[in-house]
Amino acid sequence: MYDITNGLQALVARDFQFAHPRDADGGIVAVVGIRVHRGVFDILQLFGEHDADAARVPGDEPDVLFPKKVLWRTTGSAREVINELLALSDPAPEIGTPPTGCWVPTHAGRTAWLAASA
Repeated sequence: MYDITNGLQALVARDFQFAHPRDADGGIVAVVGIRVHRGVFDILQLFGEHDADAARVPGDEPDVLFPKKVLWRTTGSAREVINELLALSDPAPEIGTPPTGCWVPTHAGRTAWLAASA
């Protein structure tokens, strides 16, 4: 667990922001981190110590949690996925308009990433 905690702290230091989606009873179902930079979204989803995934998707992707286009993706244990995400090189300089958006509450402690349209 110590490696996971250090990895999450390193992601926060790299400007990842985190949300904690919850089920109808209020229990946390995942830890979701996202960083918007250089024309892409980097996304981390932790479902458990041995169940995680991360992806890099283009900035114009409307649904970052269920993207149609993926530039990079990995799955595995939380520690492995965090380490791979931390080792990922920065993308090439931005292409097009930088992505913008924010986390918004939906209901019962749930949040969703809302891409800005203008």
